[in-house]
Amino acid sequence: MKKPKVLNLTSQEADELLKRAAANILSEKDCEVIKGMVETILALSRALEEKVTSLKRLLRMLFGIKTEKSKDVLKNSETNEEESSENVEHNSENKEDDDKPDKKKKPKGYGRNGASAYIGAKRIKIPHPTLKSSDPCPSCEKGKVYLMIGVSVLVRITGEPPVQATVYEQEKLRCNLCLKIFTAQAPPEVGSEKYDEAAGTMIVLLRYGGGFPFYRLEQFQESLGVPLPDATQWDIAERVANRVHPVHLELVRQSAQGEIIHHDDTPMKVLELMKETDSTEKNSRTGIFTTGFVSMVDGHSICLFFTGRKHAGENMISLLEQREKGMQRPIQMCDALSRNMPKALETIIANCLSHGRRKFVEVIDNFPHECRFVITIFKGIYRNDAIAKEKGMSSEERLAFHKTQSGPLMEELHTWCERQFAEKTVEPNSGLGKAITYLFNHWKKLTCFLEVAGAPLDNNICERTLKRAILHRN
Repeated sequence: MKKPKVLNLTSQEADELLKRAAANILSEKDCEVIKGMVETILALSRALEEKVTSLKRLLRMLFGIKTEKSKDVLKNSETNEEESSENVEHNSENKEDDDKPDKKKKPKGYGRNGASAYIGAKRIKIPHPTLKSSDPCPSCEKGKVYLMIGVSVLVRITGEPPVQATVYEQEKLRCNLCLKIFTAQAPPEVGSEKYDEAAGTMIVLLRYGGGFPFYRLEQFQESLGVPLPDATQWDIAERVANRVHPVHLELVRQSAQGEIIHHDDTPMKVLELMKETDSTEKNSRTGIFTTGFVSMVDGHSICLFFTGRKHAGENMISLLEQREKGMQRPIQMCDALSRNMPKALETIIANCLSHGRRKFVEVIDNFPHECRFVITIFKGIYRNDAIAKEKGMSSEERLAFHKTQSGPLMEELHTWCERQFAEKTVEPNSGLGKAITYLFNHWKKLTCFLEVAGAPLDNNICERTLKRAILHRN
């Protein structure tokens, strides 16, 4: 943004300038002053827009955002139906009616959970106390009863500590003559370990799956009368980690064979590394990151996390070192940051369409009409992808469908963006101008889904996965 020329103009001089403007006797110097005032106003307006956008972005970072769905993003913007129809609404809205079946969706959170939802519950079969199949009917005394398909179901939920304890009191007897002691044997299911495998699994899941700190679990267990010191929890978690480490290594190896590999970074706090940062040299890297990977392998998704000073691109190189030779290049889905794409990578790079869309969501309050047009374009593309998924299309069928249905939409968006700069209706340094420039700079990678079979639209699955790491950071 060009810095405006500083004007030292008093209120009296401003009044005299306005009088000369009213009398139409402006001098060349007056024109220069007016030009400077206009540039100042534009600069202040632009700075204010960027400040508001930055504040909104900061608030989302601190408190999160519930949704970026079109219906929520657009509800506060200008809703001129004529403006919408002259753009792409006629291309996308009718398509939804033709291609997508009309389904009534139940509101989320409505109704109770059925018995089938309790997949982790114990299931106890209760036989009839007096009847079995082929017995005479006790009511009519003529027919015979038979087992029905299906059962009556009761669900009962009880509250228990996350880690439970059972105290076995072994009876002891002693001979009054020879003084030999006889102790009752514990049942075989008791085992020899104080903390069994299930206890270790629960501790690890609470800590690393749910972000429940060891010290908080210690306090919680203490309040329920089943003490579990945090130091003991750490020892148990370490033993579990040693046992499952080979599984982790195998998951890393399998992830390297993925057809599509999503990845993204988020800042992380590691106390030991933070202490090292204070003593490191000036030019050395001080950042700490968690890289999240979601690799699609034979229809399954594998999630991995790597924490340290390496960026996502560097971790990607390390992962692909385990890829079998001769395999096709994987599709690498990520955002457009340069650190995600070191030169050593040999992948098909696709950039996240949601990142491009988000640039317009952030400035929609300042440019409601323009952003509404762009977001409506993206809405049509995502609707097409949902249709392809709903119809169970193969990767090749999906690619052909996107080329015929989403290709014209993206071409229309590209033409519109070019026109904004060609006709100088958008300032390149404004929030909208920067959003358009982002699309131009990464257009090929943002439209990879129109060129490569199976290429995803966005990196949302990885961003959702990283929420687990963010939970721990918080």
